Amino acid sequence: MSKEFDVVVIGAGPGGYIAAIRAAQLGKTVACIEKWKNPAGTLKLGGTCLNVGCIPSKALLASSEEFENASHHLADHGISVENVSVDISKMMGRKDGIVEKMTKGIEFLFRKNKITWLKGHGKFTGKTDAGVQIEVSGEGEDGASSEVVTAKNVIIATGSKARHLPGIPVDNKLIADNEGALSFDTAPKKLAVIGAGVIGLELGSVWRRLGADVTVLEALPEFLGVADQALSKEAAKQFKKQGLDIRVGVKVGEVKTSENGVTIAYTDKDGNAQTLEADRLVVSVGRVPNTDNLGLEAIGLKANERGFIDVDDHCATAVPNVYAIGDVVRGPMLAHKAEDEGVLVAEVIDGQKPHIDYNCIPWVIYTEPEIAWVGKTEQQLKAEGREIKTGQFPFMANGRALGINKADGFVKMIADAKTDELLGVHIISANASDLIAEAVVAMEFKAASEDIGRICHPHPSLSEVMREAALAVDKRALNM
Repeated sequence: MSKEFDVVVIGAGPGGYIAAIRAAQLGKTVACIEKWKNPAGTLKLGGTCLNVGCIPSKALLASSEEFENASHHLADHGISVENVSVDISKMMGRKDGIVEKMTKGIEFLFRKNKITWLKGHGKFTGKTDAGVQIEVSGEGEDGASSEVVTAKNVIIATGSKARHLPGIPVDNKLIADNEGALSFDTAPKKLAVIGAGVIGLELGSVWRRLGADVTVLEALPEFLGVADQALSKEAAKQFKKQGLDIRVGVKVGEVKTSENGVTIAYTDKDGNAQTLEADRLVVSVGRVPNTDNLGLEAIGLKANERGFIDVDDHCATAVPNVYAIGDVVRGPMLAHKAEDEGVLVAEVIDGQKPHIDYNCIPWVIYTEPEIAWVGKTEQQLKAEGREIKTGQFPFMANGRALGINKADGFVKMIADAKTDELLGVHIISANASDLIAEAVVAMEFKAASEDIGRICHPHPSLSEVMREAALAVDKRALNM
């Protein structure tokens, strides 16, 4: 007789493990299937985000920023430092230690919440009166066993993997995706990056700070076209000043590898044939959902033409009691979006009526300065024919920003011209990832820009720029 659970979650990334914990909090019997192995061959929870994504990349961004500050910016504070060097292996060890601590933390939370970790690959095999049947194979205690479990409810949270380009084989040595680029043993002298999205910009920033000459090739004609134009224009200026060479509107051709490195043939935005030589290449052209080999057809499901699983507003699939969340469904591929969907589905299963406003999910790029936004861009609102008013305030007029030597960037707020409801908040600055949370709260509660303008903010703090930008919407900023 197979084991039976109220809820079985397939995948233990941010969406999956949070869904499992919330379901357990609500009194359900819960199992979570996960097959991820680290390079040492040890099974780990946490998925891409904790193991080879959000957490390790932010650790390396922090370490590389410390190195750049010591090398170039401490003198501004009157601090003299000579012969600054970097130990890449020790930096990688710190990163790996943080990952280990976080993944062990999830194991603790599973034990605390009495969640069963089913180690192996989960695949649907059919349905019975008792529920959905899932085979868990390959990673039993003896290393090769399999078992079938029965679930009254299933949450598919299998995440995504890096998209690779045809004709450009990734070996994670000379040509790397996000996993390989987080584990270089040395800083390459010349690094090429295909893709100027979030991952490409973050990884390009890490290795530029550590000494690489970085060139980023982007197929789209505009840089960061998904962001507000004011943000993307300022970001391009800042990255150029830092030394990131970003080339847009390019078409990548043949990529050749040799003992000396990688040669990339491409056509530039004017149609001219160009060649770029680099020691290493990072391919960062988006991600694709992990929906293959799940046995979806066994329960009457299938992925759509783009590989995603179609769901409704509450992440329910076409099959009763089967849900899907995170990177395998529509919407932005963001860890915090997956977490919110995990909580939502667990509460739906419990009979509650939760809701997610996808317009209030923030975006963050952890470069320096950081880039964050929530809501709509000015170009989106103008395309909709919406009457708007905007306010913008620079960090160069903020005492705290000047004190910490982080005075680049600004906050831009967009409000409805008639009702003053906040429609979008766009930040490029130090700590933008933290500042954007105030905007998310405001928009969730349908606040007006005046509401933020009337709230007392601590002085001196970076948050004061949020208030000044809100006041600027009505052209009454106090410090400009």
